[in-house]
Amino acid sequence: MANLDASRSNLPPSRAGGWLPGLAVASAVSAYVLIVFGSQVRVSDSGMGCPDWPLCDGNLGPIYEFHALMEQTHRYIALVVTVLAVTTALLAWRARPRSAAIRPALFTVAIIIVQIGLGALTVIAGNGAPTVAAHLLAGLAMLGGATVTAACALVPARPVTGRRLGPVGWVAICAAGVLFISGSLVVNAEAEKACASFPFCPPDQPGALVWLHLLHRGIAVLAAIALLTFSTRAWRRWSGIRGARGLAATLAGLVVATAALGIVSALLKAPPIMQDLHLAGAAAVLAASLGLAALGWLTGADSVDNEPGNDPSVTAQLPVSTEARQ
Repeated sequence: MANLDASRSNLPPSRAGGWLPGLAVASAVSAYVLIVFGSQVRVSDSGMGCPDWPLCDGNLGPIYEFHALMEQTHRYIALVVTVLAVTTALLAWRARPRSAAIRPALFTVAIIIVQIGLGALTVIAGNGAPTVAAHLLAGLAMLGGATVTAACALVPARPVTGRRLGPVGWVAICAAGVLFISGSLVVNAEAEKACASFPFCPPDQPGALVWLHLLHRGIAVLAAIALLTFSTRAWRRWSGIRGARGLAATLAGLVVATAALGIVSALLKAPPIMQDLHLAGAAAVLAASLGLAALGWLTGADSVDNEPGNDPSVTAQLPVSTEARQ
C-alpha cells in the first residue's frame, strides 16, 4: 500500500490539478469582494433597491437607479462567486491525486447554496435585521471555506507525527470568528453610532446598546491578544515554512489596523466609509488567520517533526500519500 501511495504521489499533476490553485485563489478573493461590497450595499441603504428576487423590478439589467444598481451588482458578484466556487470544487474532485481542497471546497459550495436562500429570504422579509445578520454570518462561513480551499490548493499536505496545529492556532481562529460575530450583533442592532467615545460609551446612550458595544470591545481585546500571540508564534517557530512569516506579519498588521479603524469609527459616530473599512479589515483578519492556520495544519508546523532538534527536511522529502491529502 505504501508503494502504491508513493507511485500515485509521483504521478504528474492532472490538468484539473493544474487549474485548481488559480481558481481557488480567485474564488477566495471574489468571496472577500462580495462581503465588502455587501457592506457597501447595507451602509448605503440599498438593501431593498431591488424589491423582488432574483430579478430587479423585473429586469435582468442594466439598472439606472442607484440603489437598484448597487443591489443588482451585489447579486452579479454573488453569481461570479458561485461559478468560481462550483468550478473549484469540481476541479478539486477531479484532481489526481485527490486534492486536500475537496472538503473545504464542497463546504464552500454548500454554504453558498444556503447564502442564496438567505439572500432571497432577506428580500422577501423586507431586509429584516435577523435575516441580514444570518446573511452576513453565512458570508463569513463562505469566506472561511474559500480561504481554506485556496490554502489547500496551494500547499500540499505533508505527513507528520502527532498534531498538525497547536492550541494557539485553534484559539486564534476561533477568536477571529467570535469577534466577527460580535461585530455583526452590533450591526444587527443598528448600534454603530451609539458609542461615540473610547474606551467607554457616553452615559446618555441606551443601556442595551452600550452593553453590546462593550461586549464587542471586550471580545476585540481578547481576540487581538490571541491573534497577535498566534502571529508571533508563527513568526518565531514557523520560519522554515515558506510564506509563514509573510502571513504572520500580515495578520499582525491587519489586527492593529482593524482595531485602529474601529476606534476611529466609534469616535466619528460610524460614518459609512468607516463602517465599510472596519468590516473589510475584520474580514481580512479572519481570512489571514484562517490562511495562516491552514498553512500550519497542512505543513504540520506544530508537529513533533518540527520540534527543535528534529530535521523537518527528512519528513519533507517523504512522498505525500493520498490519505494525507484528503
